[in-house]
Amino acid sequence: MLDRNNELTAWDRDHFFHPSTHMGMHARGETPTRVIAGGEGVYITDVNGRTSLDAFAGLYCVNVGYGRQKIADAIAEQAKNLAYYHAYVGHGTEASITLSKMIIDRAPESMSRVYFGLSGSDANETNVKLIWYYNNILGRPDKKKIISRWRGYHGSGVMTGSLTGLALFHNAFDLPRAPILHTEAPYYFRRPDRSMDEEQFSQYCADKLEEMIVNEGPDTIAAFIGEPILGTGGIVPPPKGYWQKIQAVLAKYDILLIADEVVTGFGRLGTMFGSDHYGMKPDLITIAKGLTSAYAPLSGTIVSDKVWQVLVQGSDELGAIGHGWTYSSHPICAAAGVANLELIDELGLIENAGTTGAYFRERLAEAVGGHRHVGEVRGDGLMAAVEFVEDRDDRRFFDVSQKIGPQVSAALAERGVIGRAMPQGDILGFAPPLCLTRDEADIVVKAATAAIEQVLGR
Repeated sequence: MLDRNNELTAWDRDHFFHPSTHMGMHARGETPTRVIAGGEGVYITDVNGRTSLDAFAGLYCVNVGYGRQKIADAIAEQAKNLAYYHAYVGHGTEASITLSKMIIDRAPESMSRVYFGLSGSDANETNVKLIWYYNNILGRPDKKKIISRWRGYHGSGVMTGSLTGLALFHNAFDLPRAPILHTEAPYYFRRPDRSMDEEQFSQYCADKLEEMIVNEGPDTIAAFIGEPILGTGGIVPPPKGYWQKIQAVLAKYDILLIADEVVTGFGRLGTMFGSDHYGMKPDLITIAKGLTSAYAPLSGTIVSDKVWQVLVQGSDELGAIGHGWTYSSHPICAAAGVANLELIDELGLIENAGTTGAYFRERLAEAVGGHRHVGEVRGDGLMAAVEFVEDRDDRRFFDVSQKIGPQVSAALAERGVIGRAMPQGDILGFAPPLCLTRDEADIVVKAATAAIEQVLGR
């Protein structure tokens, strides 16, 4: 077995191009290779038999936890009966049709149809095309710009990487591309004027957005995209009143709202959708991750009735819409989605995300919130983050070369718990499976406390 594991490690370094990885360091063996072999509940095990509590659910995605036989059986049964058929020109499968209805039954009011893809990135690419199509059909060819936010994450394609507001995803890729714009991030801890309260900062964000719209020309702005809670940008909940104030500006200038719920959809915040949680009324919703709990790749764009009626008008004028993916609504992935949504209901995971999430965040704040190098402990639902600072009174941040966040994340991993060092800041993030128990939350808090003390002292 040892020889086989060494062989896999060598093959990995010689042949595998990893996403979001320091390529040179990995190829030279300066960063570890870890081959994951199995998982159960909130735990994963590698080929060397080392087990870790995965407090980030893969990439915020294994909502129901690992090792769910019901989903595995659904995938196997679908593969045996019908491994594939396309969804073009009216074709469907029982799984894809059933899943569509299940999503709409759970979606915010006024949502009408679901278009399926494979990843959150391709779902947001679909959103961009639909928005442009929508305004062309309405005779508004100049209304095409889409406003995103700095620190937002919406994918890593050409257009979706442009929507993303993080430098890591722009560096040397000639991104962002027009017609994408970026406005203020709703990041209260990093507000420019520390005298602002949350409501004032929310108004500041809304004012900056309106200023951009007016300067660019309202007739050129098609849509605004935002995650209900910033995810990869730091796990940052919106300040009080934020979404109400932002939506008032969008309504004033007839601008569509895209809620990117790739992370928050299907229970992460203790509600079915983040839009429900924060009072958002989107025209399009992006879904992925929790849709299948990552047991199979599947994403979707949920289209409101308002947008759907214009798309129908477009087909009546132009014929079949010229957009599609070969693997849209893949039946194996759809079968996984059906079983996954059933499990979320059967196991009461949305309620657990709310109650256990509140307990986890409270315990984390009690344990490390008073540390002299912890600037903030924040989160919502079953999402939490600890942001580290050199001086909490002056809100002075560490120099990036010190890599405090990665150091703490590595020290946490040594203790058998996986958290994530978030980009563009010294931030340790958590987003465990929604089946996390209070005892498991205590394990995460204890390990995080020890890791922080190892790197930053008591």
